[in-house]
Amino acid sequence: MNSFGRNLRISIFGESHGEKIGLILDGIPAGISLSSDDFLKDLARRSGGKSGTTPRIEKDIPEIVSGVYKGFTTGAPIGILFSNDNTRSSDYLNFADIPRPGHADFVSLIKSGGYVDLRGGGHHSGRITLTLVAAGVVAKKILGKILVKADLINVGGVEDTEDWELLLQKTREEGDSLGGIIECTVTNMPVGLGEPFFDSLESLLSHIIFAIPGVRGIEFGDGFAAASMRGSEHNDPIVDSRGKTSKNGAGGINGGISNGNDLLFRVAVKPTSSISKSQQTLNFVTGNIEELKIEGRHDTCFALRVPVVVEAATAIVLADLILSSTL
Repeated sequence: MNSFGRNLRISIFGESHGEKIGLILDGIPAGISLSSDDFLKDLARRSGGKSGTTPRIEKDIPEIVSGVYKGFTTGAPIGILFSNDNTRSSDYLNFADIPRPGHADFVSLIKSGGYVDLRGGGHHSGRITLTLVAAGVVAKKILGKILVKADLINVGGVEDTEDWELLLQKTREEGDSLGGIIECTVTNMPVGLGEPFFDSLESLLSHIIFAIPGVRGIEFGDGFAAASMRGSEHNDPIVDSRGKTSKNGAGGINGGISNGNDLLFRVAVKPTSSISKSQQTLNFVTGNIEELKIEGRHDTCFALRVPVVVEAATAIVLADLILSSTL
């Protein structure tokens, strides 16, 4: 569905080229300072217009329509709206007949019986991550000393940031796209957040992280490298009474529960599916394989804009757990 969380519940709505995008946040305690200005920094980090990102630029001014009075939350559901003002829907008119490779066009058409808005990717669009970032701004206010920081550490298989600009330029000129890897670190973590099995901290984080369009994988601590380690290499010896470990191979989680070390995980983001390079795909009207050249404004590397989305998603999970915790 389009809702996530228990004690802190976020519900999102809207399409990439629809009139509005928005969210409802329920469970936010009363008395938290909140204004439109609080959102601007993180929203700017997610926006397009920068090198390697889409030239589509929206104002993204949050309109707080409920749950805030005289600059403070009231405890009632918080409603936030954003307008879509810079759209070019004509670029998407033929995708019902010729679904784009790598996109949700085909599955959306089948699932909805044809009643779907494909403009700009519709409800599947990365544009909808705007709602997650907005929710994350509010969630971060609940975290206290807990600090969430995500950074892009790899673009197209290259880790050296000095080489990224040239790689992005070359890929854009070729009409192609790149993926990337984001690393998220959460400091000042308490011991005890999360439950065994279905509500483990890893489970909840993975759930919301995979809701970010384009995510292809997540790993915690040593991650997949742990499969080729021995137990003596992967295990984390505890070195003090607060639970600090010698190397944090578990990424700050044991048995689904935070252990007080830094929460550490990495997220893999696929190359942007919409590319201007010609591709072969099926025309469902003619039944023939045809050449498709996608028009429109797209990111060369969507991963460039994902770190703030990962931060927001992480903050939402941690705030939900804090509100439900008896710590």
